[in-house]
Amino acid sequence: MSENKDQKFVYDFTEGNRDLKDLLGGKGANLAEMTNLGLPVPPGFTITTEACKVYLESGTAPAALREEVSAHLAALEAKMGKKLGQSDDPLLVSVRSGAKFSMPGMMDTVLNIGLSDESVTGLASQAGDERFAWDSYRRLIQMFGKTVLGVEGELFEDALDEAKAAKKVTVDTDLDAADLKKLVKHFKKIVAKEAGREFPQDAREQMDLAVEAVFNSWNTDRAKLYRRQERIPSDLGTAVNICSMVFGNLGPDSGTGVAFTRDPASGHAGVYGDYLQNAQGEDVVAGIRNTVPLADLEAIDKASYDQLMTIMTTLENHYKDLCDIEFTIERGQLWMLQTRVGKRTAGAAFRIATQLVDQGLIDEAEALQRVTGHQLAQLMFPRFDEGAKTTLLGRGIAASPGAAVGKAVFDSYTAVKWSRSGEKVILIRRETNPDDLDGMIASEGILTSRGGKTSHAAVVARGMGKTCVCGAEELDVDTKRRRMTVGETVIEEGDVVSIDGSTGKVYLGEVPVVPSPVVEYFEGRMHAGADDADELVAAVHRIMAYADRVRRLRVRANADNAEDALRARRFGAQGIGLCRTEHMFLGERRELVERLILADTDSERDEALSALLPLQKKDFVELFEAMDGLPVTVRLLDPPLHEFLPDITELSVRVALAESRQDANENDLRLLQAVHKLHEQNPMLGLRGVRLGLVIPGLFKMQVRAIAEAAAERKNAKGDPRAEIMVPLVGTVQELEIVREEADQVIAEVEAATGTSLKLSIGTMIELPRAALTAAQIAEAAQFFSFGTNDLTQTVWGFSRDDVEASFFTAYLEKGIFGVSPFETIDKDGVGALVRSAVQAGRATRPDLKLGVCGEHGGDPESVHFFHEVGLDYVSCSPFRIPVARLEAGRAAAEAKGSDSR
Repeated sequence: MSENKDQKFVYDFTEGNRDLKDLLGGKGANLAEMTNLGLPVPPGFTITTEACKVYLESGTAPAALREEVSAHLAALEAKMGKKLGQSDDPLLVSVRSGAKFSMPGMMDTVLNIGLSDESVTGLASQAGDERFAWDSYRRLIQMFGKTVLGVEGELFEDALDEAKAAKKVTVDTDLDAADLKKLVKHFKKIVAKEAGREFPQDAREQMDLAVEAVFNSWNTDRAKLYRRQERIPSDLGTAVNICSMVFGNLGPDSGTGVAFTRDPASGHAGVYGDYLQNAQGEDVVAGIRNTVPLADLEAIDKASYDQLMTIMTTLENHYKDLCDIEFTIERGQLWMLQTRVGKRTAGAAFRIATQLVDQGLIDEAEALQRVTGHQLAQLMFPRFDEGAKTTLLGRGIAASPGAAVGKAVFDSYTAVKWSRSGEKVILIRRETNPDDLDGMIASEGILTSRGGKTSHAAVVARGMGKTCVCGAEELDVDTKRRRMTVGETVIEEGDVVSIDGSTGKVYLGEVPVVPSPVVEYFEGRMHAGADDADELVAAVHRIMAYADRVRRLRVRANADNAEDALRARRFGAQGIGLCRTEHMFLGERRELVERLILADTDSERDEALSALLPLQKKDFVELFEAMDGLPVTVRLLDPPLHEFLPDITELSVRVALAESRQDANENDLRLLQAVHKLHEQNPMLGLRGVRLGLVIPGLFKMQVRAIAEAAAERKNAKGDPRAEIMVPLVGTVQELEIVREEADQVIAEVEAATGTSLKLSIGTMIELPRAALTAAQIAEAAQFFSFGTNDLTQTVWGFSRDDVEASFFTAYLEKGIFGVSPFETIDKDGVGALVRSAVQAGRATRPDLKLGVCGEHGGDPESVHFFHEVGLDYVSCSPFRIPVARLEAGRAAAEAKGSDSR
């Protein structure tokens, strides 16, 4: 991005507000907002995301940035009455990242900038605490060395462990000033050796290098991985916040903590968070030292506790949402270091949304925007069976709910490797750090022996919807020996463990699971009541009811039999958008299909079709009964016929062996000839769909007759069948016209024979680029379109889904070519553009053209919003995705209405 000479790159905390997140990042915007509210925020300033973008694109900071930073630094020094790094009473600052979207632990922070061999003595003198000064200095060298100079962090951690071992203590607060002086000397030697330069003594050099390091941290592997996981755009850049330091490591009357205005795991109101005396902020979020509950602060420092409670209420009422707060107490003085709308579990999201409606802080439309289909899907996962026999290993903090079972692994690399081999794993660590992100993503759940609800593991797991148990202190985790010990029990790598993120319990072996209460609610087996599960169900019910009231998109199901149809109806389906008739040709009926394929004469073929007709009709009667009064879209046979025949290799071997014994079966020989004849190099682009119906006389006519006769039978039984016949893989209007002419003839014959008037609509799947491009012509013969986005994605991209997902999609995702698989979320620029143009062209020809989608994208939250935007009438998805689609259809409508009102 080019630099504008008049562009402002630095903002004081007094100049911004929470609406400037694009420019100031979330942290900077919220620091400014708290400053404007009159809350106790240490003075500071923010370098904008625009400066970061210039740096990342050009490799150098904007020319005007240094001068702007100098001016704001001078103003800060004047306000504080001290200068950065001065020897007698130094101003110290923190340099912290802050992107628009929260990326906990993914980017870099450096505290205590401004300390040097000279200023550390001045800080000790001013604070009256030599230990505090040297502790702050060793922290600076450690963070600066790792973050700015690229020194391996374990080198510092090992040196710290050695210092504690030499003193025979277990926590760093037991090291005195003399110990810390030695440690500083050791740390400086590590820096000189590993970085090839001395630790910088100039305070401004420290700050400038730290700012560049924060800019660079935007493109670290872990940050890019996190953005892909959370679907955060890669071109936003990060702001940098330079804030005057306040110190929580000044003794027992100081400390640091993280607080939530509500429980981020459950959503319940109360006092939630962690506090750590005589510590700096990274000690809490890193989970290195176990904290005390925030409620304990009342006994430790009641004045600060009361002030914090008041501020928390102020912030929640101001932001009208759960707030995540970082604070420090410096010798009894409370300081606010950050606030943001807090990450929460799926259950908490639904509970909090309805609680805030009841409090009058938000309305139902806003509550609907506070939850997502991804969160609803998480709530539908199974939970552990409370009645099962279990072996309890221990209990930690319930940090992120869910029931996770897998093999124990003790490092990220193994988690990823085993997961890619199809194993389900639980990542077990003492505490996680940002470098563990890929292993956390690959795992079913995360278990740590240290840390609390605000530790790195807990915050990241909640954001990803991963099950997590933290701070299970009775578990002795030995990552080097790849084992975990609990009393006399040893869990080796590969042993199965189960963790319950709702209770914090850890079990040996696999614990059986039962359906979630939310699924039981959708199935009609559970109603809202008083206990915790019922409270969640009540919240889901309220938000789903509102979503159903406001959504425009109808939601249908992909279902091939009556059982699936009934389940879909219980889940709220408003019809069937895709009934795949090929599933009706399997099992015992495969023999009839073989007879059809092997038919040499018209009479043999007609005989096979006549045998299939009553079986197809029976299937449709059951389906129409299950979906009585709702539309049922039946797709005529789509896959290539050879899929119904034996495998060519197996059959060839069987015939060869039989011939060697001279007892070859005549039918096998005919089958082999048919298999060879029908074999295609790429059957997905061969004889299938409408092509099959045109090549095999009578095939589609038999299916249409079965549909029509079933509809007539159901109607004569006082039912209300609403069948729709869908012709697959049409590429030209002439194909559809031929099939429709035959179908109309068959339907008329059935009407005459049964004395029933049938209103069967005939349409087509739009699953080929040519069909989308000629939609105006095809709409002349079609009463509806259903976009088959699975095949449309394959044919637009030139991908064979079964092959590419296993071969190179992982590499494409890792390299950022895909943010997400185009088979998971619709490719709006390519496939989506064809859908949009086909919608417009089709409706231009036939204004009453009904439009739907029946690919996997019909149940994908992001894709549902796109389908609402382009004007489809319905989406169709698997039965268990129906609630997700209903919710997202409501969110899409509410979002569009909100945009229109603005």
